[in-house]
Amino acid sequence: MERLLDRFGFRVALRAFAVALFVLTAPLVYFVKPRVPASQRPRSPPMSLHFVFSSTFALFEICNIIEALGFFLPSIYLPSYARFIGARGSMEALAVILLNIASVIGCVSMGAVIDTWDVTTCILLSTIGSSLAVFLIWGFSLSLAPLLVFAAAYGLFAGSYTSTWPGIMRDIVEKKGPTDSAMVLACLSAGRGIGNIVSGPLSEALLQNTPWQGEAGYGYGSSYGMLIVFTGVTGVIGGGSFLARRLWWI
Repeated sequence: MERLLDRFGFRVALRAFAVALFVLTAPLVYFVKPRVPASQRPRSPPMSLHFVFSSTFALFEICNIIEALGFFLPSIYLPSYARFIGARGSMEALAVILLNIASVIGCVSMGAVIDTWDVTTCILLSTIGSSLAVFLIWGFSLSLAPLLVFAAAYGLFAGSYTSTWPGIMRDIVEKKGPTDSAMVLACLSAGRGIGNIVSGPLSEALLQNTPWQGEAGYGYGSSYGMLIVFTGVTGVIGGGSFLARRLWWI
């Protein structure tokens, strides 16, 4: 794909990718089974969103949205930051690849413990681990090697955040009585989507605001300084449910 982009541009590369995807997947339609007849079952109770107005869900959702504001920024800006510190060619994308691989490992690992640990402890592990990676590794990365270490650490911890959602769902159902867990999941996903959308224009504003450029050292003194700090701070606040649990707010 990278060679196609360099040689023919993004329009031709995307069209070629679409054609290749169609050619490879179209024959699989033959193996798709028809839908089974709908089973006769009692009508489901009307959808209820009463849990949305509870303090428990509100605090989890607020932390979820704030965490999402910074979560997507490293995967978006790692290639350009790698180019900024001197990486070229495929090395620019290597950090993102490593981040995504580590995210899979993080999700699986968090899924293994979310049913036995308190959900707020799991959230704290995810958010504090990712924030430390941002502040202590990304902020001081001026070569490719530490940046790759950051990508692996950030993917491992930050990537596991959504695997804490089953624990949030269980917590809300246990405290608020009969609740459609699928609706809880839908609301958490919507909150993460809001954070994702807002983080786009917000990150552009952060890149234009460079109060530490030339004043601070390492990555903090670059045009990415505010972006790095913002990503770390949103991670810390995203783990606020741990404190809320200790204060008996949830």
